[in-house]
Formats: sequence, structure tokens, C-alpha cells
Amino acid sequence: MSGVASTEANRDASVSSCYYTERLEIEIQKLTLKMVKGTEAVTEYQPLLSDSNMKLPNKSLLLAICAVGIGGSFQCGYNMSIMNAPTKSIQNFINQTWLGRYEIDITEHMLTLLWSIIVSIFTLGGLIGATFGGKLAIKLGRKGALLINNTFALLAALLMGLSYPSGVYELLIVGRFLSGINAGVGVCVQPLYLGEIAPRAFRGAVAMGTSIFITGGILVGQVIGLKELLGRDDLWPVLLSTTSIPAMMQLLILPWFPESPRYLLIERGDSDACTNALRWLHGQQDYSAEWEDMERERISSQGQEPMSPWQLVRNPTLRWQLTTSVLLNGINAIYFYASYVFGQSGIPASKIPYVTLGTGACECLTALTCGMLIESLGRRVLIIGGYSLMTFWCACLTLTLTLQDISPLVPYLSMACVFAFILSFGLGPGGVTNILNGELFTQTSRSAAYMIGGSINWLSLFIIGILFPFIVNGLMQYCFLVFLVICCVVATYIFFMVPETKNKTFLEIQAEFQSKYERKNKTRNSRGAGITLCSVSR
Repeated sequence: MSGVASTEANRDASVSSCYYTERLEIEIQKLTLKMVKGTEAVTEYQPLLSDSNMKLPNKSLLLAICAVGIGGSFQCGYNMSIMNAPTKSIQNFINQTWLGRYEIDITEHMLTLLWSIIVSIFTLGGLIGATFGGKLAIKLGRKGALLINNTFALLAALLMGLSYPSGVYELLIVGRFLSGINAGVGVCVQPLYLGEIAPRAFRGAVAMGTSIFITGGILVGQVIGLKELLGRDDLWPVLLSTTSIPAMMQLLILPWFPESPRYLLIERGDSDACTNALRWLHGQQDYSAEWEDMERERISSQGQEPMSPWQLVRNPTLRWQLTTSVLLNGINAIYFYASYVFGQSGIPASKIPYVTLGTGACECLTALTCGMLIESLGRRVLIIGGYSLMTFWCACLTLTLTLQDISPLVPYLSMACVFAFILSFGLGPGGVTNILNGELFTQTSRSAAYMIGGSINWLSLFIIGILFPFIVNGLMQYCFLVFLVICCVVATYIFFMVPETKNKTFLEIQAEFQSKYERKNKTRNSRGAGITLCSVSR
């Protein structure tokens, strides 16, 4: 009996020793984690101009951003802006073609309808491109999808260039539709690629390449569309055909650059190709931290196939991320009203293209500024501050439009409010939205998230483009109060629901949202348990 007792005592002592050893290891891990977080907290709020331990990205990485952007989001911005200059010329062409076919002048209603179709079909093409852009990126790879996408741009340029000599205005509709598909795929796949090749320390700045190239495309399109260049009546087919130039440039340049390392390792399981891509993009810099992040994400996603959009919508653990992506992908509708505000300000119609050129320059400038600030200030500060300023400028714009007749200076204050609104948008939401879309999701759900976000963006663009004349006619200057409310609601949502993602891995960001989801479930279950107990006690 004494032997059995001593044996049990030894076993208990051994179990107790193991227990306390495990507890000690856990406490050491917690202490280490706190020390690491404390170090991150110190480095998170460095001065803006501090360059201690700061390394510039490799030159190959910068060249890859340019190679992807020139045929990606640049095409989207370029095709959105070049249609402003040849409006009257294309309408005259449609009228002449109609007269030659039917020997009667086209009615004003039919001309407006055809022109609206030519303009708005671009957004429908973008919607379709966004819906299958993510699937192309999964099947062909990010680089392969971008290369194939250029065929839409080349075919669109050919059709639009042939529309005038052939006398077939329907080619303009088909060409604009194909240009929209090209833009939809490009805006979906390019941020996907940039977010996956960027080092964690430069992920925000690299992902800003999407916004920089969009605004750069808008600005270049506005410049080339001036009457002094290709905006003349006889050169509009050449202007519309210039979309082939960025496509050909990307076809010549992009094949020399590697595929996304994260795609190669996690979705293709090709570690050798991933290592070569990392070495190519990072040069002599140490990329072991990037490899470890990708390896952890690969292990966590083993056995999981890339999600479809429908699977992402039905996944309750990703509900908060998806809601955030949907809210942030709403269209910045004030651009539809810029010409209306400039006209109300008393600016002659012939001078409005030059004033609009100023808005394009503002967008480009703010995108570059946001790219320089995003790694210092973080995502939350820029996007909350941007939406808050947009709320303020909407209120000011409503006030100045209401008081137009008080002083001859008030209309120019309205124009200044538009510029201030655009600056606020570019410094925050315009650049950070694409970055957050990539950071809120892991590899298995990221492509589907970009398809959903891009589809909502293009759909809202199409709907507002169709409805904005009725909104202006119905609400007049008070239409901006609608956008004031929207901006205020989004800023409040981001403040309370979205964590800072700067310098965090994709798995860490997912863990924060997962804990939010679990807390909500616990609260719901505890309420349900309380109701059940009350009913039982009765």
C-alpha cells in the first residue's frame, strides 16, 4: 500500500511539475509577445521624416510596379477621360451616318440615347471584366491574366479606329464595351499582384501604384484630348485608338518580370519559382521575413481551394471584411458633378476642359502624396481623415451653391470646394481603398473579394452615371447632402470597426477580425442562454 501511495505521489508530483513547466512556458511566450508588441508600438508612430533603419525598395520592384500599371489601372483612367474631348465630334459623326443611311436627320432624343450608350457601356464592360478577372488570375496567374487582358484593349482600339472610315458608329459601342472589360480586369488583377509582391514594410506604398496609375491615366487622357493635340474634330478616331499604345507596351515589358511569389507558393506549390521571384524582386535584400509569412499562410490554407464570390458571401467568418470592402468600393460621385459645378460658377464651356485638367492634376498629386504618407500615418488616419474632410467640403459646397447670388466671388468658392473635395478624396479613400481590399483577406479569399468589390464599384458607377441628371434636376444643390451623409457614415464605421493594418501580416489581420466575430457570437450565445434559462425557470 505504501508503494502504491508513493507511486501515486510521484505521479502527482510529475504531473504537477509538467503543469507548472507548461504554465511557465506559456507565461514566457506571453511576456515575449508583449515585448514584441511594445517594440512595434514604439516603431509604429515614428516621425514622418525619420529614416532610421529605412531601406528603399529594390529597383526591380519599382520597375515591376510600372510594368503592371501601364497596361492595368492606367488604361482605366485613360479610357474614362478621353471621351470628354470628342463629344461633339462623335455626335456629328453619328448624325452624318444616320443621315446617310436613312436620309433623315437623327432626332435629339435618339442622338442622346446613342451617346449615353457609348459612354455608359464602358462601365458595363468594367462590371463584366471585374466578375471574371479574379478567375483569370487564379487559372492563368496574375501576370498571365494581365497579358491576356491586353487583347481586349487592342481589339477595342482597332474597332474604334475603324468606326469613322467605315461609317459604322456601332463599332464605337463594341469598342467601348471591350475597353471596359479591359479596365475591369486590370483594376481587379493589378492590385492583387502589387499586394502580393510588396514587402510588408512597403505594402501600402506599393499598392498605391494602382491609384497613381489611374490618376495618371486620367491626367494624360485630359492632356491628349485638348484641342491643341488630338482633341480636334478630324483626329478623334486617332485619339480613341491610342489605347493600343499602353497595351503594346505592357506586352513587350511585362513578360520579363516574375509571377507573384505568393501565388506561386500558396496556389501552385512551386517553392523554387517562388524563391527565384523573391530574389528577383528583392535583389540583395533579405527576404526571409516575406518567405516566413507566405509559408505560414500556406500552412494555414492547406487543403483549401480558392473561394468563389458566392462562397465568400456565405462565409460568416469573413462577414466584417466583406462589409468593409463593399462600403469602401462605392463610387466617388462628385466627379459626375464637377462640370455642373464649374458651369454654375460662370466658367465658359470652352474653358471647362482646362479647369477639369486641374482636377486631374490634383488627383495625381494627392495619389503621390498619399503614397509617401501611408507607411508613416497608417491606413486608418488617412481614410478616416479623408472621409471627414469630404463631409466638411460637401457641407461647404451645398452652402456656396445655395448662396450663389450673394457675391460674384461665391461661385468661385464652389469651384474651390470641388478641388478641396478631390484633394481630400485622393489623400485618403482614393488610395487606401485598394490597399485595404488586399490586406483584409488571405490568399484563398482575396481574388473573390476583388471580384465582389470591383463589381460593386463598376455597378455603382453605371447606376450613378445614368441617374445623376435626375438627381441634379430633383435636388439641385442639395444633392451633395446625400454624399455628406454617406461620407459621415463610412468614416464612423471605419473608426469603430476596422483595425489598423500597417506592418501586420495577412494572418494577423485575419485574426483580429476573427476575434471580433467570436466576441459577437459569444454575446449572441450568452443572450440566447439567458432567454432559455428564463423560459425554463417559468
